[in-house]
Amino acid sequence: MEYLKRAIDKALIEYLEAFGAVCIEGPKWCGKTTTAKQFSASFLELQDTDKRDGYLTTARTKPSLLLEGATPRLIDEWQDAPALWDAVRVAVDRRPDMGQFILTGSATADTDNTAHTGTGRIATIKMFPMSLYESGESTGSISLEELFDNPTIDIDGLKSEMGIEDLISAACRGGWPASLRPKTEKGRLLVAKSYLNMVCEKDLSKVAKEKLSPKIGKAILRSYGRNLSTLVDKSNILNDVIANHDTLVRSTFDKYVSILEKLFVIMDIPAWNPAIRSKTALRSKDKRGFCDPSIAVAAQGLSPKQLHTDLKTFGFIFESMCIRDIRAYSQHIGGEISYYHDRYDLEADGVLHLEDGRFALMEFKLGSAEIEMGASHLKEIVNLIREHNKKEKQVPLREPDLLMVITGGEMAYTREDGVKVIPLACLKW
Repeated sequence: MEYLKRAIDKALIEYLEAFGAVCIEGPKWCGKTTTAKQFSASFLELQDTDKRDGYLTTARTKPSLLLEGATPRLIDEWQDAPALWDAVRVAVDRRPDMGQFILTGSATADTDNTAHTGTGRIATIKMFPMSLYESGESTGSISLEELFDNPTIDIDGLKSEMGIEDLISAACRGGWPASLRPKTEKGRLLVAKSYLNMVCEKDLSKVAKEKLSPKIGKAILRSYGRNLSTLVDKSNILNDVIANHDTLVRSTFDKYVSILEKLFVIMDIPAWNPAIRSKTALRSKDKRGFCDPSIAVAAQGLSPKQLHTDLKTFGFIFESMCIRDIRAYSQHIGGEISYYHDRYDLEADGVLHLEDGRFALMEFKLGSAEIEMGASHLKEIVNLIREHNKKEKQVPLREPDLLMVITGGEMAYTREDGVKVIPLACLKW
């Protein structure tokens, strides 16, 4: 199968030129190994069942032997043999060449059992499930990076090739590379369901190093799915789960959530708290999110057919898909995404900050009827920033470089007030 270019490719090349080793972290099945192999000259796959026992024994006794091979050398799922982390660090110290190793991991690196964190030697970058451009469904006619570099660029009339039904199918299928292979929609939807089962039945216990309940794991994800893209408190999710698992206590619930975060399944969105309102007016809870919208669909047992007649529910799933794609498209320019919401219901569904200080305010609106409301929210936040700057001239806040309403609609255009209306299926990095 032909390799589909990924958003992380450019960042990986840059990191290999700057560090002795690079660790790619991200959810299982998002394509880490396939991508890493495109940039490696040799590889070690710890999950190879025929060689696994031998590899693990060698890792415990003399891990340096497993590092021998042409560089960059890929160490796939390194966390199965934590001693390899220290071995890579030592090798990088002794051979000061750049780009010697690529490590991949499907859980946040746990360096508690290693002698050194790897700071300065091993750089870490995150990989996400496939965006619509990576899966070949977005036209890619509008570059997010180019929008920041030239906010006045003409986008009028550029069209998406995806209708609402296509977006629903893509969200339910998810950004899992394996989901592109089945010929039938039923087969494509099975991938996300299988991912959910694998996480709950095997990965939870593996990361916890103790037996955890798949039923409780699924109940937590089901409640998260029902509250996707909302500011619901974790205590409400706990109460939701307790309805069917009455012996669950808060500390155990927190353990499950922490592991789901380590596995990059749960990826909540933090709040942006600029000094434009009093602290008591700002909503500071995390917004509930997943690494991929298909997890919410699978956890709730939804189908494309159901969502066709329930666009309100799909609106929350669409927002999750937008955040997934924006994360991918902005990674190589240092993008970090948050949200803004205050008790007056003024909001920006997404606030994208770049490492150089530029930022964009975004609203994610499925239909054209909501565009006006979304645009007015963005403009009101700009007005609040300007009012703040009149009072606080010594410490002014930067005004947003972009105002965007990302939609499920057909056509891109720039409004008279400067807000850009952009179909999600027109974007790329």
